[in-house]
Formats: sequence, C-alpha cells, structure tokens
Amino acid sequence: MNASSQNVFETLIRVLTESMFKHLRKWVVTRFFGHSRQKPRLVSKDGRCNIEFGNVEAQSRFIFFVDIWTTVLDLKWRYKMTIFITAFLGSWFFFGLLWYAVAYIHKDLPEFHPSANHTPCVENINGLTSAFLFSLETQVTIGYGFRCVTEQCATAIFLLIFQSILGVIINSFMCGAILAKISRPKKRAKTITFSKNAVISKRGGKLCLLIRVANLRKSLLISSHIYGKLLKTTVTPEGETIILDQININFVVDAGNENLFFISPLTIYHVIDHNSPFFHMAAETLLQQDFELVVFLDGTVESTSATCQVRTSYVPEEVLWGYRFAPIVSKTKEGKYRVDFHNFSKTVEVETPHCAMCLYNEKDVRARMKRGYDNPNFILSEVNETDDTKM
Repeated sequence: MNASSQNVFETLIRVLTESMFKHLRKWVVTRFFGHSRQKPRLVSKDGRCNIEFGNVEAQSRFIFFVDIWTTVLDLKWRYKMTIFITAFLGSWFFFGLLWYAVAYIHKDLPEFHPSANHTPCVENINGLTSAFLFSLETQVTIGYGFRCVTEQCATAIFLLIFQSILGVIINSFMCGAILAKISRPKKRAKTITFSKNAVISKRGGKLCLLIRVANLRKSLLISSHIYGKLLKTTVTPEGETIILDQININFVVDAGNENLFFISPLTIYHVIDHNSPFFHMAAETLLQQDFELVVFLDGTVESTSATCQVRTSYVPEEVLWGYRFAPIVSKTKEGKYRVDFHNFSKTVEVETPHCAMCLYNEKDVRARMKRGYDNPNFILSEVNETDDTKM
C-alpha cells in the first residue's frame, strides 16, 4: 500500500469514527437527558394520557371487579393472555381433582383392587393424570371414547353436567374478550396521523393556527368531527388556582368541522380572533407560554361501524409562528391525485404578523381611512352678511 492510499484509508477511518461517536453522543443525550428538558404533557403525541390516580379507596377499586368485562378489555395483552391460559388450565386441573376425588371415594382406583364385576363411576381413570385428561376431554368436548362416565354414580353425572356448563361460560367469556380486544378501533386510530408541528400564519386574510391531519387508509371515517381543548393553569378572580383548565378551541376546514370528506390529508385551522385564547400571544412570547393544545378527531370506522377517537397534543415548542405547510397533493399526467407524505410535516416560512392584535389594528386603520369622521376640534363660526353680499 502506497502513502497516498494509506492517507485516504486513515482519513476514511477518522471520518467514520467521528460520525459514530457523534451519533452515539446524540443518542445518549436524547436517551438520558432529552426527556428531562421537555415540559410535562397530559396527552402524548400518540394519544396516550399521562395521568395517574392516587389514594383510591378500596371500595372504589372493587368497582373495577364489578365491571369485569371492561376491566378485562382494558388489560394489556400479556395480562390478558395470562388470564386466558390460567382460566383454562386452572379449570381443567380443578375438575381433574374432583374427578379423582369421585374415583377415590367410589374406590375405582387400582390401589383399591376392585373386583371383576365392579362398575366404576368413570371408566379407565387410574390416577390423577388420567383424571386430568378426562377433565380436559370433557370440557373441550374432545371425546376420544376411551374414558367415559357410567350410570353407576349420580355424583359423576352431576359433575359432568356442571363442568360442561361452566366450560361453555369460560369459553364464551374468554373468546369473546379476545375477539373484542382485537376488534377494538384503537388500532384503526393508529392509521390517523397528525402533523408533528402546528403552524400560525395568515389564511383568507385572517391569522390562523393550522394543523395537518391524514388518513393512511383508503377506507373513510364516517361522520368525522374535529375539535380541540387548550389546557393551561388559570387563577380565578377569587384566587383559586385551576390546573388543567380546559378552554374550547374550534377547528374548521373550508367546509366546516363536521362530516369531513377524509379521502386526502386535510389542513384544519383555528381562527385567532378576539375570542381566541391565542389572541394576546405574540411570536416573541409564544415560547414563554405554558399551555398544551389537545386535538381530538372522532369518527366512525366505515368497515366495522365502530366509533374511534384520535388524539394528539402540541406544546408551545411545537407551534411554529410564521410558517405554513408545504403542498402535499398533486395531479399526475394520468389524471390521478398523488399524496406525497414526504412533505406531510414539512413547513415553509412565510410573512406573518407577529401578533393577532397587530393584524386587527392594521385592519381597523385601513377601515377608518375609507370612512369619514367628525373633527371634534372643528368650530363653526357665524358670519354676518353685509350689504355688499346681498343681491
């Protein structure tokens, strides 16, 4: 290897090493220190609520077991599968013990040395293992035909009926819970995405806060409705501090905020007027504000008719003043409409008033210039006519 090739190789190694340490340092800072810099938020970007309940009374906790169906549906999959497996294995083993007890009391087991003309309660139960297998075959209705109940024992017949009924109940509940968990519209909500940032710019001559939302599936959401809540800490005139005070934020598209035609990404906007909580904010003071904007999208899944809700939130650092969203929809030569999701959260800087009050004051000045006003300093002086002016 000559000197020039060696220098190139050493340079390449140095560049790769520096790049690796740069990414490693960025990952360490983000992983261990990045979360501490972020403001606490009630709703995460993917819609999960960051809240916990403390000092709940024991009587209130018992209510969760009264509403066992909802409790089971809300469980995570690992806990649900644990309950699913435990319910079946536990019932099989429990009834296996009961079948073993029936055989033991009736002296059907081999250690009792039954006579040749002895009729057992259950044929071919020779121990706890065979009793467990018979319980399994009975509850899941396998019916191999090797072990069966005889008409000798009424106790065995009653136990067979009881296990069959209880097995149907367990099957119905657990299979229904699994099916309901799978068919819940939560996963459908994952295919509804919001833009990473919200932007503030002029639209239609008005200062607006804009958010982009998209449906990643071709199936529509029926009767869609979008709205928002501004969460902030407020102090009442009586001196009471209200944490997470909720203020309604109206979002609209050009056709309204209900029954959205959600076939392509939509840009929803909130008009910042005198009634808006953003009216007294400015570009210079936006990052100093302490609020969280939570956006909700409710709709009905077209394929299942189930109602779902999608949520996301924006903190002041995620609201960009003086930007608008880049175009995302285009038309191909074949006449098809194409959505480029590469530009979904991309923003473009535009000229924007630095506060809503400035925009409305400018409009008022322009409106006054078009209208006439009385001059309060104007004094009308009376002039007497002279003889020369008379005709």
